[in-house]
Amino acid sequence: MSTADKNLSVFSIDDLPNISNKKFALVVAEWNSEITEKLYEGAYQTLIAYGASPDLLVRGNVPGSFELSVAAHWFAQRADIDAVIALGVVIQGETKHNDYINHAVAQGITNASIANNKPIIFGVLTPNTMEQAVDRAGGVHGNKGDEAAMTAIKMVGLKDKVLA
Repeated sequence: MSTADKNLSVFSIDDLPNISNKKFALVVAEWNSEITEKLYEGAYQTLIAYGASPDLLVRGNVPGSFELSVAAHWFAQRADIDAVIALGVVIQGETKHNDYINHAVAQGITNASIANNKPIIFGVLTPNTMEQAVDRAGGVHGNKGDEAAMTAIKMVGLKDKVLA
């Protein structure tokens, strides 16, 4: 289902793990900060609402979405970090830069997650317009930050079950 037909802030909360002792890193792109700050706020508030300790949430800023991959990798290398949430937005412009950036970030985050054996969540919006970004950062389609945080919570729980 496309996000045009779904609210990103509605998800199943069945069997969520206890995350009170889990440490999450939130890596936030500064480019398009009017959107990324809303994504961060959604992710932060969702983590808190479902039991994360504010003292165990770490934030790192990067200039743009392209830099999310390496920063997420650095955080994932830390033994005290249980999951990383990468938050950014790449809006289609007049050129194909978004195709290259989006692909590179998705691949980079995937590679970093596998290399570090740790969940790194892709919380990057890839809209065609600023209006679509606003709609997905707390607007009519909810907040991708909420969804990214819930994904991190569920993946931390799954990892604990699978590797226990």
